[in-house]
Amino acid sequence: MSAPVAIGDRALTMLGPASGAVIQDDSYSKLYWLIPIDTARSWCMRQVRVLTELADETTLLGVPPVDWITGHRTYWRIPLGPDRYLTDTDRLAKALLQAIDETLGPAPEGRQLCYRCQLPTDEPIPLAMEHTGSVAGATIYVCPKHAPGHPRDISAAFRTKPQERS
Repeated sequence: MSAPVAIGDRALTMLGPASGAVIQDDSYSKLYWLIPIDTARSWCMRQVRVLTELADETTLLGVPPVDWITGHRTYWRIPLGPDRYLTDTDRLAKALLQAIDETLGPAPEGRQLCYRCQLPTDEPIPLAMEHTGSVAGATIYVCPKHAPGHPRDISAAFRTKPQERS
């Protein structure tokens, strides 16, 4: 199971010592929890991916040696050990749901268009509210793929057309 570092950090804080082993991959800004097989197939959480053989996407995860806890791009954020291996799926789900709400805010209703790629996304991330004079306009959304690199200063984003930013 993977989650972006911002969400994962918050979930780790909530889980505390109840978390099992966790791999951090700084190349992709992801945290990976080890969970029991077939315990999270029905999960549907924003920006959280359950890695299974039936997934419609491919994920390459390098599992670091057990002694890689610092100094590497992929390392054990919570070291693997005899008393720390799998994370309880129910506890992890509760922590992740709360972390998602606290980190990303409320989920938008329905599909939205990504401001950057102009494609519909089922996981819209609110980026900013477009203002016209003194009245708030439409909310600007991006897809998970474009959220990490999108400028937080939305006025800078409006200086170029979406097709120029792809």
